[in-house]
Amino acid sequence: MPRPYHHGPPSDHFDGTRFFNPDHPSTDKSLKDLLAWRRAKRDEEPAPVGWPAERPIPTRQETPPPRVSSGIRVTMVGHASVLIQVAGLNILTDPVWSERAGPLRFLGPKRHNPPGIAFTALPPIDWVLLSHNHYDHMDLATLRRLQRTHRPRVLTPLGNDKILRPRLKALDITSGDWGARFDLGAGVEAILHPANHWSARGIRDRRFALWAGFVLATPEGLIYFAGDTGYGTGAIFRSVKSEFGPPRVALIPIGAYEPRWFMAPQHTNPEEAVRILEDTGAMQGLGIHWGTFRLTDEGQDAPKRALGEALDAAGIARNRFLPLHPGQVWDAPGV
Repeated sequence: MPRPYHHGPPSDHFDGTRFFNPDHPSTDKSLKDLLAWRRAKRDEEPAPVGWPAERPIPTRQETPPPRVSSGIRVTMVGHASVLIQVAGLNILTDPVWSERAGPLRFLGPKRHNPPGIAFTALPPIDWVLLSHNHYDHMDLATLRRLQRTHRPRVLTPLGNDKILRPRLKALDITSGDWGARFDLGAGVEAILHPANHWSARGIRDRRFALWAGFVLATPEGLIYFAGDTGYGTGAIFRSVKSEFGPPRVALIPIGAYEPRWFMAPQHTNPEEAVRILEDTGAMQGLGIHWGTFRLTDEGQDAPKRALGEALDAAGIARNRFLPLHPGQVWDAPGV
């Protein structure tokens, strides 16, 4: 057995070797489960909805945006990669500029739209928030480029530093457990918040590293980045509101959810994403984790359509929860 990534006393979500989701269905899937999914996908009638080879985006930033000293600006790069600008800080979440989300340049799901911000158009990046170590969230090639050109600080859950440090020796990495608080400067504090997910970079390190979302307490209000997560009981989302107050904006995953028997413990669908919006009490929801990498069975635009239907069913205005497209910008004025 390979050596664990984290050494510490057991807790309510760590058994001494592996992390786990307390009071949540297991996210572990066997080879038999994977083959059953693939077999069902092959036998499905009609055939699964395809994705276009590549979809151009209507707006792509080619020049660096200025720092935002008042208000909040969120720019969608693609998938879970988002540029958050607040209090003069430039913060990237789970940055992936690579063409594929996989261990090698030629292996893994291929992106179906270009990044909404050209890499050369990034403003100076102060912080990178890494939610977990899956290849569509922790991309070493992108982190290496950021290290060379921006030298940001990286904040990530426990164990992920053990993956990053041998490969990116000059990267300034800080890791922490759920509930840990970190001063990002400029009056911004980041809190690692529980998520219902899992981790692995290979076949022998499942759940060796922790996963998380992030709550950002800023002078302009609360920003919640959910990371990758299943819904479960909803307790972790209700705790955002009870512990920190309603977010001004919540970045919530809406894609990679079919088939439900396989994906429900680890990925929310749009209906559950709307529940997260309600549980947190967020003033504004922004849908992420859809339309860039084909990871599951639903069509490219299915999350967007299903989100609109779920909002209608809940009696919530569609403009309160927007499915962000690459290059799209959401602005909130200063408080």
